Amino acid sequence: MNPQNAILALVPLAPALYLILPHLSDPVIIITVAISILSFVITALLIPQTKDLNIKANLFGRDLNKGEQGKKMQVPESMGIVPGTTWVVTVCLLQVLVLSISPSNAKTMEWNAGLFSSCFMLFLGFADDVLELRWRYKLILPCLAALPLLTAYHGLTTIVVPKPFRSIIGSIPFLDWLSVTDNSDVIASGVITILELGILYRVYMLLMAIFCSNTINILAGINGLEAGQTFVIACAVLVHNLIELDGEFRDSHLFSLIYIVPFIATTLGLLCHNWYPSQVFVGDTFTYFAGMTLAVVGVLGHFSKTLMLFFIPQWLNFFISVPQLLFLHCPRHRIPKYNEKTKLLESSKNFTLLNAVLEITGPMSEENLCKVMMAIQIVSCAFGFYVRYHLSKLFY
Repeated sequence: MNPQNAILALVPLAPALYLILPHLSDPVIIITVAISILSFVITALLIPQTKDLNIKANLFGRDLNKGEQGKKMQVPESMGIVPGTTWVVTVCLLQVLVLSISPSNAKTMEWNAGLFSSCFMLFLGFADDVLELRWRYKLILPCLAALPLLTAYHGLTTIVVPKPFRSIIGSIPFLDWLSVTDNSDVIASGVITILELGILYRVYMLLMAIFCSNTINILAGINGLEAGQTFVIACAVLVHNLIELDGEFRDSHLFSLIYIVPFIATTLGLLCHNWYPSQVFVGDTFTYFAGMTLAVVGVLGHFSKTLMLFFIPQWLNFFISVPQLLFLHCPRHRIPKYNEKTKLLESSKNFTLLNAVLEITGPMSEENLCKVMMAIQIVSCAFGFYVRYHLSKLFY
């Protein structure tokens, strides 16, 4: 990554850097930031040292967006194992240091459960890269990895019903028993404000883990896109944590912050080598691990709905992809088409957000396309904040 692109990478991180300044007197945050910087350096240095090992193990891919020359190159695959492993070690170290400052058995249990889910997904993602599992099995992997997260969750299982739907839901007979209100007048009026979902809430958490783990994996195909979108979303999560850090749910957001800061650092270390022109590919190892880690911080940080607002491009890509995923022919690679004459990427007519963007903008270089996608991700996260802190007041 050249210096110009390195500066661009700091754009989504800039708000977090500004918001974290007033909290640098907190020893927990100081320790987290310091060790995370170290994890960035370790990740950035380890990747060049280990990438040849993957090639020797036949874990490499071809850069199809570079024409015939790219098809001849062997690019190390599954390099997400490096930032993933570094992150696991970093979080374990932070657990020892942070819990020595403020010990909590409940926090330790959730911490270990989230760590185990991310670690399990890292392992399963690497297994997928090696075994090349079919798509039907890819839906099962996050279910297995999410089990520790689901069993350790002891938070609320209630949801606040948006105002426009309160009378509608209250008119559905079989939903009456889900209401947690004891006010007979409210029940008689048919207006339900809070629903107790119970086991259904854990089903929602499971579906969210499946979505997060797979959605980053299917919005892929150009250099830097998987790591780039993950980096932007993680920065948005950090900004949200910092905004809410002085609120009533400080402990939950501090937990999320301790998870997400080293995750941002290790992802940035990977992005330095994965940006155009990629020296390494992240593989399913990283995409599954990244998605599960984001799901973990959303669930245990108790802001899963806000997290989904940061996934707007991923939601768009999912809905665009549904026809090919369920009905139409779905080729192994749905990436844009490389034009040997113009050296630009063109739409391949496959149902993806990348091809939709190219249909609107016309052909462009791979690097510029990735920058456009990063801009879309940043704007989408900014819109997510607007919905969370302004439009939400109309519904809650």
